[in-house]
Amino acid sequence: MVVSLRLLVPPFVKVLTILTFMRLARHVSALKMSLQKGKPAPSAQQALSTSASSSSTSNKFELARRLDGLDKPTVWHEFSPLAQKHGAINLGQGFPDWDPPAFVQQAMKQAVDPAFGRHANQYARSMAHMPLAKVLAEDYSERWNMEINPTNQIATAVGCTNVLYCALQGLLNPGDEIILLEPFFDVYSAQAIMAGGKPVYVPLRPTGDPKTETASKVFTLDLAELENAITDKTKVLLLNTPHNPTGKIFSRTELEGIAAIVKKHPGLTVLSDEVYEHLIYDPENEPHISIATIPGMFEQTLTLSSSGKTFSATGFKVGWCVGPPSLVKAVWAVQQWVNFSAPTPNQDAIAQALIQAKEPFEGYNNYYSYLVAEYKRKRSLLSDALTAAGMTPVVPSGGFFIMADTSQIEFPSSYMDQPTEASPNPMPRDWALSRWLTQEVGVTAIPPSAFYSPPEVKLAGNFLRFAFCKGDDTIAEAHRRLETFFK
Repeated sequence: MVVSLRLLVPPFVKVLTILTFMRLARHVSALKMSLQKGKPAPSAQQALSTSASSSSTSNKFELARRLDGLDKPTVWHEFSPLAQKHGAINLGQGFPDWDPPAFVQQAMKQAVDPAFGRHANQYARSMAHMPLAKVLAEDYSERWNMEINPTNQIATAVGCTNVLYCALQGLLNPGDEIILLEPFFDVYSAQAIMAGGKPVYVPLRPTGDPKTETASKVFTLDLAELENAITDKTKVLLLNTPHNPTGKIFSRTELEGIAAIVKKHPGLTVLSDEVYEHLIYDPENEPHISIATIPGMFEQTLTLSSSGKTFSATGFKVGWCVGPPSLVKAVWAVQQWVNFSAPTPNQDAIAQALIQAKEPFEGYNNYYSYLVAEYKRKRSLLSDALTAAGMTPVVPSGGFFIMADTSQIEFPSSYMDQPTEASPNPMPRDWALSRWLTQEVGVTAIPPSAFYSPPEVKLAGNFLRFAFCKGDDTIAEAHRRLETFFK
């Protein structure tokens, strides 16, 4: 058998050979021109070096300016690896460490299995998979006591984070201002900046007594401060209730105060992030109220939510928005040019799950009641663990995070002298404390200074954020470590 010699030559050798001949050809050409002009010719090494330098210059790469400062490590890049390195119990990131309930898993199986006739394996309608849009429209129509049209008042995307991204891209022009109530989930400011907006920060101030009051009373919004922050450039107010990281639920009185301010500015839109809407622990005294239901606010509000927290399925990434067609358009008009649609099987599974969730579950009237009871119990377990360490938990009214007052904890001052790539500089107390807690105690929290603008980082100094969306054994081990170290 005869084998062609060229088949035995590796491809990369062929490429290098061709490039070498090309460079030598350029060198010969340069030599001829130099001799014609009476100039000394460059050596072959000089020719190859010049070629490499030119190639390096032409390949110089820079990120777009809108990402300035957004490409640095974040609090998430720092503390999860740090916890893993030191074998710490990670109570930082907010995702459950258990699987979705069986009926949600079954819904996903049915979504992809042709035997069930769900027809959910191809592209969904860009605005929303219609079965999910209809279920959501029925749900919000019932809860809000108004008619929601599934065809033009609902849009879905790849999680609430993606819904928010699309909304900001669709609403903000370069230079428009967006008001963020701090502390805030860190993607808010990043997405606003990427959309060309300018974040304007208004803080929730810790004015209440965490020993006797819930988070809803401890963290308060100064309405006069909010109103003073609004200018003729303000386009969006981003509201989050129940609130991450504090666990605050905005009361009807507070929402009516916000609404009164917003209605003075017809061009101002409220984006209301309500992903924790089903995790409400005292609905009689501290109910969840959507600002869209405050009289006169529906036309100026786009309400955002998702399935991840409710069904312990953060990986499904199904989010949605509800509002007037003019605002919903801001989401689908962007989405159709980005990911086109959220994955159809995921949307279909959540459509089924939302219906099933209203049925009796594990001895409760419905899945939502069971979910609240479980999280309320875990909230107590984590509160006891933090108390054992000398911290004062600020009892959350909603969500699954606890902000704990750490002012009674002392730790080596040397940790304050070790700023990191992700930390503010100078190193805030809460950040240093969280690093010490991770390395020396074996329990990891998130420093809430990551959720403040630089001028207000000081408000986070005496707090840490802990997540209780963890298994009982995980919380129990954190309790053991905290109690053992601080006894």
